Order: sequence, then C-alpha cells, then structure tokens
Amino acid sequence: MIIGVLGGGQLARMLALAGLPLGFDFVFYDPAPAPCVASLGEHVRGEYSDRVMLSRFARQVDVITYESENIPLECVEFLSRITPVHPGARALNCSGDRLREKRIFQELGIPAPAFRAVDSLAALNGAIEEIGLPAVLKTRTLGYDGKGQFVLRSRDDVTRAWEMLGGFSLVLESLVAFDREISVLGVRDQAGKILFYPLSENVHHDGVLRFSRSCPRDPMQKPAEELAGKLLRHVDYVGVLALELFQVGPVLLANEMAPRVHNSGHWTIEGAMTSQFENHLRAIAGLPLGKTSVTGHSAMVNFIGRQPDLAGLLALRGLHVHLYGKAERPGRKVGHATLWSGSGASFEEGCRTLRSLL
Repeated sequence: MIIGVLGGGQLARMLALAGLPLGFDFVFYDPAPAPCVASLGEHVRGEYSDRVMLSRFARQVDVITYESENIPLECVEFLSRITPVHPGARALNCSGDRLREKRIFQELGIPAPAFRAVDSLAALNGAIEEIGLPAVLKTRTLGYDGKGQFVLRSRDDVTRAWEMLGGFSLVLESLVAFDREISVLGVRDQAGKILFYPLSENVHHDGVLRFSRSCPRDPMQKPAEELAGKLLRHVDYVGVLALELFQVGPVLLANEMAPRVHNSGHWTIEGAMTSQFENHLRAIAGLPLGKTSVTGHSAMVNFIGRQPDLAGLLALRGLHVHLYGKAERPGRKVGHATLWSGSGASFEEGCRTLRSLL
C-alpha cells in the first residue's frame, strides 16, 4: 500500500518510520524544496492550491492523511474526490477554526473556557466586559505552538494586542487557572472501534509543548475518554485524534483538538505496545488496531531551537533520542528524547534530568 501524506515535517517523518516496517511506501506532498522527510519516500513539491499537482499526487497513492490541521480545507475536499482521505474533511473543518471548534464543543456538551468571537476593537472590549481578564486573544486559524496569540492581563494590553492581531478574525478565551494540562489520544478504525492511550501530563513554555509524561491509571482517564469519544464519533473519525484539556479541580475543560498524531504522544514510540504513529497508519489502511497499553513509565522532552549534547543524554539509562534532520533555528522543534523505565524511582530521577533541559 502507498500512503500519501500532506506535509513533510517531523510528524510525517515518524509516520513513515512506523510504516516502513509494515511494508508501506510513502509519497509526501509539501511546498518546501527539501523537507526533513524526503529521504523516506517520494517528495512531490507543490502548493496546496495547485490542483494539477494535487491530482498527480492523489493518483499515486492508495490513501491520504495529513500531519497538520493547517492544511487548507479546500485541498482535502478536492483530494477526497479522487482518493480516500483520513481523517476526513469534516474533522479538519472542526479543528481548523478555533471559533468553529469551540462551538462544536458546545454542541457536544464538552466543557470549555468561556469565549467570544471578535471582529473589531469594539467587539474585543465588549468581550472583555463579558469574560473578564486575564484572557487570551487568538487568531481563529493558522495558530500553533503559541503563534497567533496574545495574553491580556490588564486593560493596558488591549491596544497592543489589537495592533498585533487586529487584521485577523479572532476569538477571545478566558485564561484558565488550571491545576495541570493533560491530553488524551484516541484512535478509531474504519469500523468505529475506539482505543485510548493513557493520559499525558504536559508542560508548555510560551505556548510550545516542552515536556510530557504518561499517566497510567490516572483518575481523569475515563472522563477524558468520554469527551474525546464524543468528538471521534461526531465526525466519523478515522485515525489518531488528540484532545488537549485543562484540569481545574475535578473538572476537565477542552482547550483544543488536533486531528492528527500529536507531540504529547511521542512517548508511545517506546512506551506503548503500539505507537500512535503505527496505529494511525493501521486505522487509515483498514488494518486491525494494535494494543495501546503501556510497557512502563515514559516521559518526553522536546528539543527546541538546537540539539543538546548527545553524549550526556545517551548516558541516561532508558533514554531514546529522535532527531528530525532539521536545521537549528530559534523556536523550532528539532528533535525529542523519550525516557522509559520499568521502575518508578529511577524514572522520577530521569524525569528531573530531562526537565533540567527545559
């Protein structure tokens, strides 16, 4: 089977690394001249608006998936008329616009922070009156890793926030004083079977995920699964989906969904019976899902901007390093390391070492 992937970044790379042992071949569609995934399959270079190149790409492959919710919806809708695309356009439509996503949460009864649509400075001031401060002003589309966001802590921030983001369609969200950030990853096959991975507990700096750890037998596992399951069934989802959540006491509030394999699930490569990447491929290819149970304790740290000293890292017992073949650049994810341990004491010590890299 030939898998087509829209995007050529690290998520596409890890999908390919999971799929090659299963005998899959890969074709990657990406506008970049030399994406980091190019050595693992054929690279078709083209813009996401180029229907001639998209048609050629679609006819080369048996099924298509994508590594980012920032792929234009029109691109996925066009491709799906030629070749099956999983997850489908409906899932991308839900997640590609923050306002639409929040309204879907409301429709499904999934609790979320208070929000208001903003299309003018007057609307922003009105939204602040209703929601209060602190709050987060976000672009409705094309925001990720903290981009397209401005935290308003006082009225003095309003003018600067509007100057920065006022040219976009926006949404204002209440800034939640959470106890912790967690995410739940679910995978759904073409027959509707759903499996979940143990929760991930996450640490972000400046809107970018820096550290995650698996949380087997977490008391919030079932409540998180119930919320994510609503989304998976609502959009007739096929593949891996991540739902990011804030925990506030006994309550879970949905932050956002990601219709793709997710950074907070990278620990599943070494830490689960079947990684999120392999299970995503199994789902979209119509194959049986693999077990999502864990094989011990796992944690993951992202390398942001530059690679750390490998010799020092690899001296840690149970550490696995993944480099993405990307040039170093401030704010860019260039790799990650996963720590695995079957023992709680050594795992906690290793986690302290990993977090010292943040």
